Parts: sequence; C-alpha cells; structure tokens
Amino acid sequence: MENFDFVSPTEFVFGRGAEEQVGQKLAERGARRVLVHFGGGSARESGLIDRVCASLDAAGVEHLELGGVRPNPEIGLIRQAVALCKEAGVDWVLAVGGGSVIDSAKAVANGACIEGDVWELFETKRPNPDVLPIAVVLTIPAAGSEASRNAVVSNDELGRKTGYASDAQRPRLAFMNPELTFTLPPFQTAAGLTDMFAHLLERFFDDYGAVPVTDNLNLSLMRTIRAEAPRVLVEPDNYDARANVMWAGMLCHQGLAGLGRHEDWATHALEHELSALDPSITHGAGLAVMFPAWMEYVCEQNPARFAHYGREVFGLAPTGDAQADALSAIDETRAFFASLGMPTTLAELGVGEDDIPRMLPTLRANKGEVFGSIRRLTLEDAAAVYRLAL
Repeated sequence: MENFDFVSPTEFVFGRGAEEQVGQKLAERGARRVLVHFGGGSARESGLIDRVCASLDAAGVEHLELGGVRPNPEIGLIRQAVALCKEAGVDWVLAVGGGSVIDSAKAVANGACIEGDVWELFETKRPNPDVLPIAVVLTIPAAGSEASRNAVVSNDELGRKTGYASDAQRPRLAFMNPELTFTLPPFQTAAGLTDMFAHLLERFFDDYGAVPVTDNLNLSLMRTIRAEAPRVLVEPDNYDARANVMWAGMLCHQGLAGLGRHEDWATHALEHELSALDPSITHGAGLAVMFPAWMEYVCEQNPARFAHYGREVFGLAPTGDAQADALSAIDETRAFFASLGMPTTLAELGVGEDDIPRMLPTLRANKGEVFGSIRRLTLEDAAAVYRLAL
C-alpha cells in the first residue's frame, strides 16, 4: 500500500426531505449571503429552487441566483458568476444539480477568492487554499463531485476541457435526497451509472499490486452498481435502489476506493477530448465508448488483474488462460454499458477517424507527452485507442 493523505470534510445530510435543511445548516455555519447556482429549467420547474430558497429565507440567509450551467460547464458562465460573487460579497456557493453544476460551483468558489482569471488555475494547476465554502443539493448521482476534490470545466474558445484538484474545494455540506432523482430521464440515469463505474475502473487498474482493503471496497461498489442499475432503470421511483445508487456514486469518487494505489485516469483524459470536441457528448456516454477500447489496448500489461476483475464483478469462471479471461471481462464490461443503453462506438457519438488528429494537440496540452499508469500512453498510443473505439 502506497502512502496517502486523505481529507474528507463533507457533512452528508441524506434521505427524504434532506434539502429542507439547507437554510438551517448553512445558517449554523455562519453563511450570510449565498450564490444559488444551478443548471437548466428542470430545477426551477420542479419547484426545487423555490424550496431551497424558501429554506434559506426561513433561516435568514440572503441569496442570489445564477442558473444556466450546461453539461460540460463552460468558463464564460463561471467568470460571470465569479464577478457576481465579488460584487455582492457572497460567502457561500450552493450548487443545486449534478456534477456539471457542482464543478462549475467549485470553479466559482475558487475564482471568487483570487486575483486574475480563474481559468489560469485550471491551466497551471497551482495550489489555491483560499476557496469559498461550497454546499450541494444533489439531483444527479454520477460524478461524485458532491464529495470529491476534483472539478472539470471547458473553455470553448480554446477548445479545451481540463480539471483542477484541491482538497480546499471539497464541499462542506451535501444534501442528498434520493427522491429528487425519481424523474431523471433513463439516458441520464444510465450515463451517471457509467460514470460511477468508470471512476472505480480508473482506480482499480494501475501499475501497483494488490491493496486488499481498497480493492475489495472498489469491487463491492462495482457489484452494487451492476445490481442496482437494472432496478433504477425499470423502477425509477424505487427509493431503495435510488438511495443505493446515490450513496454509491459518492463513494466511487470521494477517494476511498483508490487509497494506497497509484490510479490511472488515462480514459477520463481521452474522454475529455471527446466532450471538448463536441460539448453535446455526455461524459458517461463517452466513457462507455472509451473504457473497453482502453482496456483492450492495455490489458496485456496485467491480464491477471483484468481476469480477477471479471471473476469478482461478473462471475466469470477462470479458464486457465489469463489473457483470454481478461478479454472476456472486457467483453462483459462493454455488454454492461450497452445494457444500460450507452453507446459502444465513436461512430454513435458522431466522431470519426478524421477527428482523432484534432484531439491530440489539446490532449498533449492537458496531459503532456505521456500519461496513464498501468501503461504509460504516448500520443500515438492515444490515437490507437481512439481507433479501437471507432
């Protein structure tokens, strides 16, 4: 087990009616003026924004609102929100939504406390310990951003999508009511499940040996997602299934499932270029395409690890041929994503071979000449993985 430094400051308020405690909890923590940050019309039309704001009013907490966060949040709106926070003296940022809204809120919370442009943090990755405290009302379980140290944003002008990691931007409060997810469209639910599963795969496959306590937690979460995925898609208002998925999504990306390991994250880097190329590509859908292709490309580095994954997650019987068992596990992974209604080829995303050279320069800008862990990928390797996914 490798050394690690793990920080987890988030208080979780979980269950029916959790969002009704927003005002009380923020007031207890000294919040005076809050930016309520959200996405499209559904949060407003469902009455959720009104309920959250009523809770803040009842607790005597002033608030401003800024919606319009899109999937794959863009730096333009973030800059607008930063200016609003500085002008109004905002002291907390409250994200009401899923991963894109939370990531946007994290960028805003950073930008409100620095001089200069917040995009510079994402470009340079320089540490910034001074961040407005963040709270979350989660509506889409997927990204795990409600407890993670990560945020990813896009810059359409530059054609870039890149991340920033800092424990200082982990949310302080997360309100998680599974009932808020009952009305999610099936595709959004499925993309979220794929993202969760991908967060576990990134942590399980790297160049380090076995770490049983971490690995068994990881594998257990994979099995849970496999078991609950069909239930939430067939019974979208099944509270227990939605609750298990919501809590699993947090655990998949909080950090516990990778402690003591190196982790890989090459596939997320490859997918980020897809959704930078076309921001309409849903992150989870891109991961469903890229992960099996990446697995096929790198599995010969440690076929026994992939075979072990196939046994533990999909119940595959060993054949005595680790490479064959590894390929069977990859086939099962692709089939699982397809069973959720996810795409399995780049063609289904509208991406062709001619697009591959367009993604490599920004991939280099984001990740350098070599990246990944279980196998260090060059840009030539990256192009080969993209071609496998066609």
